[in-house]
Amino acid sequence: MSSSFDKSVLEHTRTRLGSQTFLKGELKFDSSMRISGRFQGKISSGGFLYIEEGAEIEADLFVQDVVVGGTVRGNIEAQGMVEMLDSAKIYGNVRSAKLRIADGVIFEGRCEMIRKAESVDIFSSPVKELRENIQNGD
Repeated sequence: MSSSFDKSVLEHTRTRLGSQTFLKGELKFDSSMRISGRFQGKISSGGFLYIEEGAEIEADLFVQDVVVGGTVRGNIEAQGMVEMLDSAKIYGNVRSAKLRIADGVIFEGRCEMIRKAESVDIFSSPVKELRENIQNGD
């Protein structure tokens, strides 16, 4: 695997869906999750999600951080980081503060980089954009 991802973090994953598991619905968790099977629906988490090679996800993801080694059909929004391992296949848009893509990834979609509110430099934004953000409550 041509990645800087440290697989030792997987030993401390709190929740796991095994390779023979199929789950459909809305999945919410706080800490960390590893998916090896199939999931369909929506995933929301303030924690870490690892989608193993061979896993199949048909869902929109709203997470803190995600590492993808399997297939995702849906949009991904991560407040922190999205890492696509060399076995990843992503069919959807990605919105993230940090992005790492390995060689060999299949990615069909758009990518948008976001900034965390606390890291925005108001002096580098155009005045018109700042006014609009203030008026919209952003």
